[in-house]
Order: sequence, then C-alpha cells, then structure tokens
Amino acid sequence: MADVKEVDGREKLDAMATNLARGRVALGIAAFAAPKLTVKLMGLGGGADPGRDYVVRMFAAREIALGAGYLLSDDSGRRLWARLGLAVDSLDVVNGLKTRKALPLWVTAGAVGVAGAAAGIGAAKVGTDLVR
Repeated sequence: MADVKEVDGREKLDAMATNLARGRVALGIAAFAAPKLTVKLMGLGGGADPGRDYVVRMFAAREIALGAGYLLSDDSGRRLWARLGLAVDSLDVVNGLKTRKALPLWVTAGAVGVAGAAAGIGAAKVGTDLVR
C-alpha cells in the first residue's frame, strides 16, 4: 500500500506535468502567432526572415500537439505523451549543447535550462508511471 507522502508526491508530479503541457500549448500559440517576437525574446535575432518564421511555426505546432495530446488524453494516453515529451525535450537539450559555440552563452543556457527542466519533469513522470 502506498503511503500518504508517495501519493502526495504523485499528485504533485501529475500537476507539474499538466502545467508543463499547458505551458507547451501557451508557448506554441504565442510562437505561432508571433514568430518574430518569439525569436527576438529568445535572443536569436529579430529581423524579417520568412524561413525562420516558418521553422518557428513548425516548432509551435510541435509544442501545441505535445501539450494538447497530453491534456486531452486519459491516464494511459498521458503515459505515452509524457514519453514523447521526454524524448523531444531530451533532444532539445542535446541540440542546445551542440550549438553552444554558435550562440551567446545566455541564449544556450536559457534554452537548455528550459528544455532540461521539462525533460526532468518528463523523466520523473515517466519513471513514476513505470513503477505504478
């Protein structure tokens, strides 16, 4: 039988994963609606660039899909979406580290920090789901 602390911890982790999914949807909508502003806030430039805007909107669609998929699923579906999110966030960390030399340190640190935090939540969620 699970003790109260273990159950409370799972509930907190589930709430964190749900909030992460909500954040994905919000970020995706913002990036889709205003790709130039999104890139500027991330420190990656701000001039007109239709190719960059296209790629940002592709990123936005990915975030919306991951977040909405998680939020609209039942428990078993959420397990799958959490794993997909963990994979994506882990690859984002790797990508951020691979491009470190080409970007200012604060840009890399911010991007890797956000992706790493999301991957951490995802790893905790996936790990907890595996032992349930």
